[in-house]
Amino acid sequence: MEWLVEVTGLPFDILILILLAVAGAFAGFVDSIVGGGGLISVPAMLLTNLPPSMALGSNKLSSIFGAGSASITFLRNHMVDFSLVRKLLPFTFVGSMIGTLAVVSLPPLYVKPIIIILLVCVTLFVVFKKDWGEVNRTSAVVGKALYICMAFALGIGAYDGFIGPGTGTFLIMGFIFTGFDFLHASANAKVLNFTSNVASLLVFLYLGHVNIKYGLATGVGQIIGAYLGSHLAIAKGSSLVRVVFLSVTTVMLLKLVYDYVSTL
Repeated sequence: MEWLVEVTGLPFDILILILLAVAGAFAGFVDSIVGGGGLISVPAMLLTNLPPSMALGSNKLSSIFGAGSASITFLRNHMVDFSLVRKLLPFTFVGSMIGTLAVVSLPPLYVKPIIIILLVCVTLFVVFKKDWGEVNRTSAVVGKALYICMAFALGIGAYDGFIGPGTGTFLIMGFIFTGFDFLHASANAKVLNFTSNVASLLVFLYLGHVNIKYGLATGVGQIIGAYLGSHLAIAKGSSLVRVVFLSVTTVMLLKLVYDYVSTL
């Protein structure tokens, strides 16, 4: 980092804020399409030498800007099934608060093998079932299917508060199983992801685990990236979302496997 200070001539604090904003833009772009932006923004936060819990809390602050920006874009373009999503919001909110409270006291090491297995299954399923998520076949989600969605929203909300990376991916997967195509599933997922980020941020703020300055700097970048990513997804449709989905899932798998093996 010292060499960048010498090359740019910028003060260290200003340089950090600029780099966080750039990382936030990349994270917001990817996250607005398929989720997984935390794979970029969380490591960027950790490079500032913040403690892990502070890095996670600061990342939640930045994430609400990216997720909020993408959610607004999808809502304005009528891509969100709000009649369904509004029923799931309370479950995602509560789940995320529970997960965030757990992360400060429980190691995520034991959860990662399960997540790795699930991601492998999802990736293989999308690769070999090429028409999955291409056509929007959903109808009103009611009865047993609605209760399953509520339980899913609660569980993924808890996962987002506890670990985080991959939340958008799992939400998209859940919505596709109910009959949405990739694009509409991504839109629905982004609204729930915004909700889980807000809930988690409230807990981190209460615990004093948020660096406001770093979170806001990354958030500025997230807004720009999310705006570009969500508009590109709408313009290109489900085929683009499917390609990015597979790419991000593969990278996420590799990182989770590396993290898990390195801690054994």
